[in-house]
Amino acid sequence: MYTGKIRQILLITDGCSNQGEDPIAMSALANEQGITVNVIGVMEHDVIDEKGIAEIEGIAMSGGGVSQIVYAERLSQTVQMVTRKAMNQTIQGVVNRQLQEILGGSQTMEDLPPEKRGEVMEVVDELGETVELEVLILVDTSASMKHKLPTVKEALLDLSLSLNARTGDNLFSVYVFPGKKNDVEKLLDWTPKLQVLTSVFSQLSTGGITPTGPALRTALSAFAEKKQSLRSLLSRDDESYFEESM
Repeated sequence: MYTGKIRQILLITDGCSNQGEDPIAMSALANEQGITVNVIGVMEHDVIDEKGIAEIEGIAMSGGGVSQIVYAERLSQTVQMVTRKAMNQTIQGVVNRQLQEILGGSQTMEDLPPEKRGEVMEVVDELGETVELEVLILVDTSASMKHKLPTVKEALLDLSLSLNARTGDNLFSVYVFPGKKNDVEKLLDWTPKLQVLTSVFSQLSTGGITPTGPALRTALSAFAEKKQSLRSLLSRDDESYFEESM
């Protein structure tokens, strides 16, 4: 039974990066560290150019995640769908690896008889409701996103409601790029409640650049710092336990 933690980066953008590291390379690095990168390209009565589409698809592919181009009015449903689809993909990948260890060779769920495949899919669905989930959301606040930000805020609030209906624990963090002073700015530290976005989203300012690569690099650092903080906390708890036991 898979009892691990699923970590995702959800990138919401409407165009092509134009500053900093290659975002596709940064996304590949995230995937190597066990973090899935999903990308949603937002349109509003216009189109995303071919270069932007290629980058969006490339980031998701190298990050082992899902990409989707969507009109702003469909953003809420898309954010939920992409997050859950990527979560199930991750779980299915783990289950397939475990099947290969048990059965040998390169067998996957698709190689099982229909009734056994159905049983395994039930397990995948159940895990999707119970596994721990950490989602770091990167929101493009370049100038062209200005009129789309209210829709992004509503989509993230809907995502919170949807995922909090699960029995598993959720943690969210939100970063925007570009920030007021730096390429990337933390808007919301790790929390189970995205509702607090309501007060801070209205204060966002938009800029002209799109530093997607630096944003992904910052996201990786945020996951690493969180893991390090947890290790430090656990180690302090262990020390206090031994002190109390002596």
